[in-house]
Amino acid sequence: MRDIGRRSFFTAAGALATASAIGSDAYATGHARDAGTADEYVDVQLLNITDLHGYLQGAPGAHSVITGAGGKQYTVGGVAYMAAHLERLRDGRRNSLFFAPGDLFSGWEFDAAAFADEPTIEALNAMGMDFASAGNHEFDKSATFLTSHMEDGDGFPVVGRDDDFEDSTGRRFQGAKFPYYSANIVWNASGELVLPPYNIEYVDAGGGRRLPVGFIHLTAIGTESFPGSYQPGLRTLDELETANRCARALKSRGVNAIVLSVHDGAVAGSDFSSGKNPSGPAYELALRASPDIDAIVTGHWHNAFTMMLPDPEGTPRPFVEAGCYGQLVNEINLRLDPDTGAVIRELTTSVNHPNTRDVTPDPELRSIAAYWANYGSRRASSRVGTQTGSFTRRRNAVGESTMGNLVADWALWAGRQPLGPMDDPADHPNTPAELAVIAVAPRVGQAVIAGDLIRDEAADGAVTFGQAWNAVGFGDPIMTVTVTGRQIHDALEEQWAPTTGGSLGFSPLAVSGNVRYTFDAAGKVGRRIDPAEVFIDGVALDLGRRYRLAAPSYTLINQDGFSAFTGFTAPVRHTRDFESFITFVRTRELLEPAPLNRVSARNTQAPGAQTGEVAQRRQLLHDSSLVPRPEVALRTARTGGTEGQRAHRDFRVPC
Repeated sequence: MRDIGRRSFFTAAGALATASAIGSDAYATGHARDAGTADEYVDVQLLNITDLHGYLQGAPGAHSVITGAGGKQYTVGGVAYMAAHLERLRDGRRNSLFFAPGDLFSGWEFDAAAFADEPTIEALNAMGMDFASAGNHEFDKSATFLTSHMEDGDGFPVVGRDDDFEDSTGRRFQGAKFPYYSANIVWNASGELVLPPYNIEYVDAGGGRRLPVGFIHLTAIGTESFPGSYQPGLRTLDELETANRCARALKSRGVNAIVLSVHDGAVAGSDFSSGKNPSGPAYELALRASPDIDAIVTGHWHNAFTMMLPDPEGTPRPFVEAGCYGQLVNEINLRLDPDTGAVIRELTTSVNHPNTRDVTPDPELRSIAAYWANYGSRRASSRVGTQTGSFTRRRNAVGESTMGNLVADWALWAGRQPLGPMDDPADHPNTPAELAVIAVAPRVGQAVIAGDLIRDEAADGAVTFGQAWNAVGFGDPIMTVTVTGRQIHDALEEQWAPTTGGSLGFSPLAVSGNVRYTFDAAGKVGRRIDPAEVFIDGVALDLGRRYRLAAPSYTLINQDGFSAFTGFTAPVRHTRDFESFITFVRTRELLEPAPLNRVSARNTQAPGAQTGEVAQRRQLLHDSSLVPRPEVALRTARTGGTEGQRAHRDFRVPC
């Protein structure tokens, strides 16, 4: 280490006596508070945001208010305000880098999501994003979509309808002006990296000299099997081994300042300006990752904290997460030795700045957000099809509804579509689906059906883009998988289960129009359906035969409570539910409610006969939920119960 003159510092052991238990505040030592005057070092400002999820206008619902020191609350959100805060933070800084640990796009605000997330990229380009880690949601469409479209600007398949929309300047989408990275996302078949693993940025050291700063990027383990980013062709590598390997590679290239940007998170209290009692996978990684890593920036869990944690040698380094939906901008200040480029850890600082709305919004970003909001309103009212009658979620005695049948028919249609130019190569043949199921009232989580499609008589039955968008979807794909007849039978049996109150619970599955089945209303749980009374295309179910089944990824991975599908094989991913359902409506052109004749019951008058009780859950629309529907669905599916009951005990939410 350089001679640091008059300054003296705590030893690592002394400084971290408390940090090892609960984390220290966001200064490596008390002397870091005056580090802004350390002119003999090279200052590097790191600004980061995470999990923006396309919320250009502002953070949604309750997320728009966050709590800082002393319980003080701040109203936050919106890219126009963020740009103004970034300009202030960057002012006078010679070396400033702006990056993100993932989930910037593929979000749930209609103004961005309805335009292939291109508005988010335009906003980030305008804010000067330098680079980003790929989060799980960056793979919600495909790895090909991320690299070919979002990065390179390639279009598919219909310009101005599916993508390549005119932006606020009147130009077609050009792609991101910043690159994406991930060191641990690989193609499953070959093991080759999908994205570059790390990047090296050079900062001005004065006198014409430049010093390297390396950034390692990680994506959450299991990304390939999360509902939205379910990608059978991908695989994630171990985070710790990958981070340490990349740190060694950077050191071998003469890089002595290294930052880890990881799209995996932790929880560390409710005060965004500090951190306490941390837990979670990113915390475990931070304690074990190479001492050569000087700062760890996290995301994914939608939490907010900033603190110092000891590396394996006991030296403090920042461990931070900047909330979600544009709530915060995290700032880490590194001081580099001008001779070696090493970080003077004792002078490191970190702070979370709330993206408050009490500043003058940046005019360019305000114009961008307003443009897409206006465009979104026009697109929402555009016609995509016609309906002859209303489709509702109102169920008959055996659990059927016109909306459930419509969505099951869409799932079968979706599971028979060819793969498109932006779909990743499938590891298995794209064999068309033979039947489809939809959980219309799942035992846990939220139903993929979010609303009714009520016929607008004044508009002669027009179905608008906005109506279709808000009626169906989490942002998850329809999957086609191979299951046995036994699995189909067992899933149908799983519609019934005893409740804690001693009654019979009923979680009906909607089936596609080529399926008919009968259940015994007087039968015992697990023995209500005779395979001989289940027909697919008029042929009785064969328990030993293999079938191609279409269903949402969410259902197939047992986040609806249907474990019978576990163990499916040969998965092929299709388009996300939002876009797919709208394409289905466009393709069909005319929607007619089907008769409610797919499910029937026998022995309804026998002693003890009962259909069962359906649990009533409030359905949440995309534009009015206090928490975005995909987040609600994932949280409720993790442990069951209400969202509020689980908020304090379940933080591993793959958002």
